[in-house]
Amino acid sequence: MSTALITHHDFFDHVTPPGHPEQVARLDSVYGALEDLDLTRVVAPLAAEADLLRVHPKAYLDRIADAIPEKGIRALDADTHVSPGSLGAAWRGAGAVLRGVDMVLSGEVGNAFAAVRPPGHHAETETPMGFCLFGNVAAAAKYALDHHGLSRVAVVDFDVHHGNGTQDLLWDEARTLFVSSHQMPLWPGTGRPDETGAHDNVLNLALPPESDGAHMRRVYEAEVFPRLHAFAPELLLISAGFDAHHADPLAQLNWEVEDFVWLTGALCDIADESCGGRVVSALEGGYDLEALGLCVAAHVNVLMERAR
Repeated sequence: MSTALITHHDFFDHVTPPGHPEQVARLDSVYGALEDLDLTRVVAPLAAEADLLRVHPKAYLDRIADAIPEKGIRALDADTHVSPGSLGAAWRGAGAVLRGVDMVLSGEVGNAFAAVRPPGHHAETETPMGFCLFGNVAAAAKYALDHHGLSRVAVVDFDVHHGNGTQDLLWDEARTLFVSSHQMPLWPGTGRPDETGAHDNVLNLALPPESDGAHMRRVYEAEVFPRLHAFAPELLLISAGFDAHHADPLAQLNWEVEDFVWLTGALCDIADESCGGRVVSALEGGYDLEALGLCVAAHVNVLMERAR
């Protein structure tokens, strides 16, 4: 079995203002880190409207389409911008993760990594924010449940910022378990431990500023892994943000590359035990370009080792 890398050149057409951290150069770093790896390379399709409608209303999809400028860059809020190529990139970002679900559940590949931008885990039901337009991973979770007929899907988000969008989109979905570890205090200010979902299906782990990978490992071993084992997911989705790395400019956690290796391997262990190793990972944050490349390569190398 192999690992699928699902991506598309359209992701380069989503242009943000000069100096913006979520920049085209992020994808250059990711591509450079993965160019020599023996991956099953897949062209990301556009998501079907029906698949996005599982998490966003039609009025919201229309509003995002109407906001796309004919030229230049338009701000949707202080952080989130769109350009003429953003709509295609956003639809393919969701489509990439959906394609990963199809490939992994069919047994075509062992696992998958979707190298996408814009990211998705901050997009709420009717609100683009935090560089995100559509809830890529949440849409994939609902797709796996409704289209593929699964009963339980887990989402683990280890981006340094709380996945408020994914939490919002899955809050009422009893068939999912959403786990987010994130620095707190930090934008967007959500992700308190008492935010547990409508069906006790949300687990938020607040990590203090300047804490390191050793602290993260203790938290995951004590709180995350037991919950995942008890939930026994039939598919594990990962929101893979790499901005907890100590070099990242937008946060103050002190993880090393080896911490992402450890966490990826541990999540694969749980997937091996509960769902035959079925893992689909999607790129979220990570804004130091060198650290991003190193962490993505480390993460994907573990996926490749475990797909065999």
